[in-house]
Amino acid sequence: MREDRRIPVTILTGFLGSGKTTLLNRILKEHHGRRIAVIENEFGEAGIDSDLLVQSEEQIVEMNNGCICCTVRDDLVRILKTLLTRADEFERIVIETTGLADPGPVIQTFIAEPTIQLAYRLDSVVTLVDAVHAAIQLEAQHEAREQIAFADRIFITKGDIAGPAQVEAVKSLIRDINPRTPVEEAHFGNVPIDHVLDLHGFDLDAILEMEPGFLEEEDHHHHSDIASFVLRERYPLNPEKLEIWLSVLGSNFGRDLLRYKGVLNISGNPKRVVFQGVHMLMGATDGAPWEDDEPRDSVLVFIGRRLPRDIFEEGFRKCLA
Repeated sequence: MREDRRIPVTILTGFLGSGKTTLLNRILKEHHGRRIAVIENEFGEAGIDSDLLVQSEEQIVEMNNGCICCTVRDDLVRILKTLLTRADEFERIVIETTGLADPGPVIQTFIAEPTIQLAYRLDSVVTLVDAVHAAIQLEAQHEAREQIAFADRIFITKGDIAGPAQVEAVKSLIRDINPRTPVEEAHFGNVPIDHVLDLHGFDLDAILEMEPGFLEEEDHHHHSDIASFVLRERYPLNPEKLEIWLSVLGSNFGRDLLRYKGVLNISGNPKRVVFQGVHMLMGATDGAPWEDDEPRDSVLVFIGRRLPRDIFEEGFRKCLA
């Protein structure tokens, strides 16, 4: 992972008014020594302040033809390919989505497009949650729930207005949807840069290296239409059986599979296999070798809408070597 020379990309998402542009402006103003290209979508949101653009050395690319999701994924690919011709001008990219966007199609761009996958590394999805309006938004807007479900790092904003009790209530709502993602508070975008960039949040192997207990929480059930659960297996998996099972899951439940990722013990492979997927798109890469004295458990996390855990468990057990 440390030798990965691809350009890291951070997706900055959050519902309307959650403070994405405030955080982005703060990143652009700070003297952190990083050269950042920003892709921002101005649909439904104020663009980056013109004075800031003058002061900033970063490259700004605006997608002004609508929501940065399904219908404009081709435009995102085009912009990313164009930026490659100017790759000497920046070191990383931040994509700010509109507040009404489902992050799924944006994430899929970095999995489904071979040219993009070779040139860019999706570092993490950072989601901002407005403490004042979160309860109403999460109740009424499925996009707000999915932004949390896709997140690798979550920041609660406007906590000074909402008050401590309401912030704690919002944290509880967030844990209902995505209990395994770190949650912090952000005041006027004032958060450490290294809590936003270079998280390796979308690389599960990196998460496990930094936080070995990341996947060891109890399985989670709640009233929301989005839930998560963990599947474990101590015995090696047959790669052919696993591929068939995952293909069936993608065909039958792809629309409701928001995020799924894990570390797998594949029979005959001395390395752990890092697996992750979004909806019907999935991929796997070899990770670090298994140590001789460590348990070679396969662990898979699923986050999605109304997923039948019993069917998933039954299929997973049939993948044993």
